[in-house]
Amino acid sequence: MLWVAWFFLGTVVGSFLNVCIYRMPREESVVRPRSRCPRCERPIAGYDNIPLVSYALLGGRCRHCRTPISWRYPLVEALAGAAAVAVVYRFGATAQALVYGAFLCALIAVSFIDLEFQIIPDEISLGGVAAGLLISLALPSLHGAESRWLSLGRAAVGALVGGGVLYLTGKMGDLMFRRETMGGGDIKLLAMAGSVLGWKLVLLTFFLAPMLALIPGLLVLLLRRSHEIPYGPFLSLGLVIALFAGQDVLRWTGVEESARILWEYYAWR
Repeated sequence: MLWVAWFFLGTVVGSFLNVCIYRMPREESVVRPRSRCPRCERPIAGYDNIPLVSYALLGGRCRHCRTPISWRYPLVEALAGAAAVAVVYRFGATAQALVYGAFLCALIAVSFIDLEFQIIPDEISLGGVAAGLLISLALPSLHGAESRWLSLGRAAVGALVGGGVLYLTGKMGDLMFRRETMGGGDIKLLAMAGSVLGWKLVLLTFFLAPMLALIPGLLVLLLRRSHEIPYGPFLSLGLVIALFAGQDVLRWTGVEESARILWEYYAWR
């Protein structure tokens, strides 16, 4: 029952994420007015706004005008519920799990907005950088630090590395292909991730995301004759892998140990 409670709590957050996904790209308030059908504009009653349950009972249609409700709504709610269960299972019912849960919710919102509009709102990415720095200062265990200022320093380095590596990659791509190859939203997103996860895991994500995007990118090229795909969802998926399995991957590949040896060598020199 405890896991069911965590899942339900996550779906409630997911319901709010749906509001953000719909309204943020349209530059509308996520607070007012209350949720309503986008077609008939009738307010949605509380009993029709129960995550997952209401969608099933209504048959995926508005109660009043019978307009189909997008499949995105139950999917986002289910993903947020699964994220809540996953972070508590992996990190326990801790403050750190709460931070990671909020981080995953931000990635869910970013991914669906980027898929539809090919933008990543600054309210999420830049706001996430600020939040990541402040949380790192208040919660040193987030970066495995013994002091608040060391934790803040690691968060700042993570943000600089995350944003910097994508910025430099984008500039190189611009010079090679003579067009914009990396959106500013992606750069800010990885900077946000760096402030929460640190520089090692965002560098791992930097290498994971292109591999995850390879096959979808080829399909888009073949079917639509387009070189452009929203990169935010693949960065987000790479970040999820890095969050839950990144430390294991770094150990298995020996990257972390190699970095430590190089650091100690040059520090001694």
